[in-house]
Amino acid sequence: MQETTLGVIIGNRGFFPNHLCESGRAEVLRVLAEEGINAVILSPEDTKFGSVETLQDAEKCATLFKQHRDEIDGVLVTLPNFGDERGVANAIRMSGLDVPVLVQATPDEAGKMTAADRRDSFCGKMSVCNNLWQYDIPFSLTTLHTVAPDSEEFRKDLHRFAGTCRVVRGLRGAKLGALGTRPAAFITVRYSEKLLEKAGISVEVLDLSEAFGRANRLADDDKEVRGKLDEIKAYVSTQGIPPEALVKMAKFALVVERWMEENELVATAVQCWTSMEEFFGIVPCTVMSVMSNVLKPSACETDITGAIGMYAMALASDKPSALVDWNNNYGDDPDKGVIFHCSNLPKDFFEDMEMSYQDIIAGTVGKENTYGTVVGRIKSGPFTYCRVSTDDARGVIRVYVGQGKVTDDPLKTFGGYGVVHVPDFQGLLKHICENGFEHHVAVNRSQVAAAVSEALGKYLGWDVYYHGADSA
Repeated sequence: MQETTLGVIIGNRGFFPNHLCESGRAEVLRVLAEEGINAVILSPEDTKFGSVETLQDAEKCATLFKQHRDEIDGVLVTLPNFGDERGVANAIRMSGLDVPVLVQATPDEAGKMTAADRRDSFCGKMSVCNNLWQYDIPFSLTTLHTVAPDSEEFRKDLHRFAGTCRVVRGLRGAKLGALGTRPAAFITVRYSEKLLEKAGISVEVLDLSEAFGRANRLADDDKEVRGKLDEIKAYVSTQGIPPEALVKMAKFALVVERWMEENELVATAVQCWTSMEEFFGIVPCTVMSVMSNVLKPSACETDITGAIGMYAMALASDKPSALVDWNNNYGDDPDKGVIFHCSNLPKDFFEDMEMSYQDIIAGTVGKENTYGTVVGRIKSGPFTYCRVSTDDARGVIRVYVGQGKVTDDPLKTFGGYGVVHVPDFQGLLKHICENGFEHHVAVNRSQVAAAVSEALGKYLGWDVYYHGADSA
């Protein structure tokens, strides 16, 4: 499980009840601990009740945050009373942190509206947000304008925000690996390395010939090769797969693993056909499936921006992502379709899976050279989809994201597949076509569209279309 650490600011305004800051601080820290989120916060010895009100309080808070800048993923501003808007904004500005910010205000109770207990955080939240807006500090809001820290609604907001924080931190400075060139026919997966670099994302490259050469230098009885072979056999049934193909998979897996470690890569995109099959004699799907299943996403057809979408959702959800095709209609239902790949989907996606050969290209390169796919039906349940693409002409990174469900509708086919229901699917398909998006889409068995959309749009500044946001 990925840990999240938040810098916490308790907003206070002196002529409102101070005791609310004391109880509010204790409550929010308890909730954060219960939800597995670490907190960096002033103590009651540092300031009154560990809150921020004055310029001096803000300076102390900023100094604390600077000391922990490498740990802090985001900032939570909590208002148990009206709060001092300048104190909050100054603390964040002076800290120099460039992380997501969540603003929460605790609701008043109708029976406690006297001077002794009245909060007015409903009003104070607007003032805090106004000051953040003036300071040009991007911020996120809770679903409800006021929400109790101990409520289920706020806990959901917290987890969504934590996902946003992980996506922002994970993508800033991320290094991805492109193993091989894109297949010649797939100009759909072209992208701009320079636009990605401008966004802080680097791409390391390795030619397939180098990977094959390194693999061929490994002995069949090499200790690490045999260990990797055991991992593959434990991961998926290999019944009926030629032993020599499995050894090649183990060698290739070891080469890729070493390359990723040496270059500190978080995800990869692999040239999966047809050079791999013709000149090495396997498909890399099982190796890629294993990587994706341990949250090191691996995309087909050297689709680097597809891998970025996979990685963003894995960061948000702490679950594996896959890259699939929007592949077929499903009967005459306009809101259903078929997602498919050959496949390298992670084990987490399948009801049941087995290793097989690549049906589509076996006729071209020979069945004996195409062992290594992992095939089966995708489990039913909610899913999030995301497509990242570079628009070189406009000089921007574009994204669409949304949610749907994988259904139990009957379907008999090959590869890795599932039937999906997406609200207003036809509207989404029009958006994809009219805006020149690829047919590939990253998917994740979770519902994290809001967290991903906010991270990529509000905090990274990418051009994001959130399909169905109004009903999400």
